[in-house]
Amino acid sequence: MRKIGYARVSTVEQSLDLQVNALKAAGCSRIYRDEGVSGALAERDGLNAALDALKPGDMLVVWRLDRLGRSLLHLVDLLDSFSLENIEFQSLTEKIDTSSAGGRLVFHMMAALAEFERHLISERTVAGMEAARLKGNHMGRPRALTEAQREAAARAVIDEGKRFVDVAEHYNVHQCTIRRIVADARAHLDGTG
Repeated sequence: MRKIGYARVSTVEQSLDLQVNALKAAGCSRIYRDEGVSGALAERDGLNAALDALKPGDMLVVWRLDRLGRSLLHLVDLLDSFSLENIEFQSLTEKIDTSSAGGRLVFHMMAALAEFERHLISERTVAGMEAARLKGNHMGRPRALTEAQREAAARAVIDEGKRFVDVAEHYNVHQCTIRRIVADARAHLDGTG
């Protein structure tokens, strides 16, 4: 099994020596590096080169998990893609090795935690949106027209019989915007909105 190493430090003042020495001792034939690069960045030249170099049957080795992933979700997504491509993973500090049963177990526990985190984020987002909606806050993109403009546009079409395209041109919006405003106004008038 060919081992490919990846090492990263966040600032150029930091040294890669500790990581590189550990990766060499672990048997890495090639070590890719990122110096002065934040782990929060999705695009890292050294990481991209390491990922491109990996072939089925290879193993990516890092000194510590936080050298590789931006978050638990990112790590799990990355390791999922390795699994699909028949690539193994090893983190020396955490002693995770997906080529062993114990390493696969740790990875599956990480995946379960990441899934739990995804659900928590989703639930918090939905709760926040509901709270904002109950406060009367508009969700999504800012409205193109003020409330007074919306009322005037609806009256222009409904009461004055003006064409959607003409009203849209007057307010410098797409006619679909005016159609939605008019549909909302009609629904409100009918008591269905």
